[in-house]
Amino acid sequence: MKIVILLIPLAILLVAGAIAAFIWALRRNQFDDLDSPAWRVIFDDRERREDDHD
Repeated sequence: MKIVILLIPLAILLVAGAIAAFIWALRRNQFDDLDSPAWRVIFDDRERREDDHD
């Protein structure tokens, strides 16, 4: 039963840290554009291949 006294505040701190990290990411505009970085990798690769064939 003594472990509950330790685990509950520890869980609250963990959740508070996760919420703080989420709010920090929102304020830094980390979720503005989620699609472009994935496509940019593909387009950069195609451009490099075309340059290598010239």
